[in-house]
Amino acid sequence: MPAFAPRNVLATHEVTNQPGEFVDVNLYAIDTPLREAVAREAGDWLHEPLMRLGADAGSERVLELGAQANRYPPELVQFDRFGRRIDEARFHPAYHELMALAMDHGVHDLAWRADGRGRHVAHAAMLALFTQAEAGVMCPMNMTYAVVPALRRDEALTRPWLERIIGGTYDPKLRPVRDKRGVTMGMAMTEKQGGSDVRANATGAFPLDGGRRSFRLVGHKWFCSAPMCDGFLTLAYTDRGLSCFLVPRITENGERNAIHVMRLKDKLGNRSNASSEIEYHDAFAWLLGEEGRGVNVIIDMVHHTRLGTIAGTTGMMHMALAHALHHTRNRRAFQKNLADQPVMATVLADLALEYEAAVALTMRVARAFDATEGEERAFARLAVAVAKYWLTKRNSNFVYECMECHGGAGYVEESIMPRLFREAPLNAIWEGSGNVIALDIMRTLAREPLALDAFASELARARGADGAFDAAADALLADLRAGYPERDARIMAERMALLLQAALLMTGAPNAVADAFVVTRVRDQAGRTFGTLPKGVDEKAILARHPTA
Repeated sequence: MPAFAPRNVLATHEVTNQPGEFVDVNLYAIDTPLREAVAREAGDWLHEPLMRLGADAGSERVLELGAQANRYPPELVQFDRFGRRIDEARFHPAYHELMALAMDHGVHDLAWRADGRGRHVAHAAMLALFTQAEAGVMCPMNMTYAVVPALRRDEALTRPWLERIIGGTYDPKLRPVRDKRGVTMGMAMTEKQGGSDVRANATGAFPLDGGRRSFRLVGHKWFCSAPMCDGFLTLAYTDRGLSCFLVPRITENGERNAIHVMRLKDKLGNRSNASSEIEYHDAFAWLLGEEGRGVNVIIDMVHHTRLGTIAGTTGMMHMALAHALHHTRNRRAFQKNLADQPVMATVLADLALEYEAAVALTMRVARAFDATEGEERAFARLAVAVAKYWLTKRNSNFVYECMECHGGAGYVEESIMPRLFREAPLNAIWEGSGNVIALDIMRTLAREPLALDAFASELARARGADGAFDAAADALLADLRAGYPERDARIMAERMALLLQAALLMTGAPNAVADAFVVTRVRDQAGRTFGTLPKGVDEKAILARHPTA
């Protein structure tokens, strides 16, 4: 051997010092913050269902299905071979397997089948777990869950749909609702000229019967997520104002409704899900609710889909963090595991702290969805918007930082990290982008006095434990009660989110977690990036809550 040769020369392709695959992991069992939050907000009845889902979602088989569903995205087939319009989004078999699995676990309907406390915690926790395997299928699952309150406004009309949502199983065949084992639901609101300003819609609705219950729709929708669903809630103008309609994919006589799918969106992420642009060419529809009050009807669905956006965001955060921990705890550099290097340990602890706060907020908001009136109902209306604004804004940088923990290995497509990174901005944009949500918070505070009372009550539960928190809460509530201009909508949403998270951790999390959050997020004794925690934070205690898979 030449004198200059290094010691312990390896064969050309002997691979060492690399972590094993992150597969066959029970994603619920390893998630201490989520398990504690679910128990706190819902009790013990969800433990077994979530353990079963956690095992499935983290299995090698289901993780591979998620990879395949994104590797082979849906294709639009507008015409059959004879030239007839069929307007079908066709999917890889992996997508259908994932949809069936999600419905078998009850992601879409457990909240409506269960009794007692924490029904919507069940939906949020299940959606968070399943998102970690594949996020795209959760779009139709979340919309199917969210449509139920709107459909219940007119059960004489919608009973066949409700009966096939609640207790339904996956049935992808296009046929009338009466012949289905289960149905999925979508939504189509925005148009090219209006976007978030749905009152700028131009779609027209024209009555087909003297009772004005059935209509034909003419117009377009710029975003129709999940066009393969069995039915959609949509907005259109009658001569009495903007109204909400239930549009079946297949009419009662078995014909394809006149919903033309113009193209599928070529999106940054969420590629397994077939978001589309559609046109209504005299499409058949039923009026849902009162004419001219369409926004009031569909807002029930929007309110519940927003719960899904924060749950899905929380799930993405956990998957990114779990992969970062798995990699850094199983790879060595400079004679130590990466996770034991002081700078890396600080990064991981800061990420874990962010996730703790996200879980606590998401599950508390989900529990508030159980309420049908009073302060708790008002709290749900306000807090879901606060949570959506903040958590979805934080997610992209959170996932990026987890990606960086892998070094170059996190940047290649064989890793799940690029898919998570592309998915990360989605929930900040869907169901109201940042400005829309921040302004919605402002309007809720102005229109629903109970919402501010409920928010103040939640902060009051943590008072007396930390002077800086008390002072910040006093200042925030004074500003909220005085009112604020639109230009300040974002900073007020941020302040509300941080103090609400702090209050929840101070009353529900271990001291090491709560103290670190207050020091860094309320007292601002940290830098502006992850991994800049001050001295005195108990990083080991924070990270001990996240066992290695």
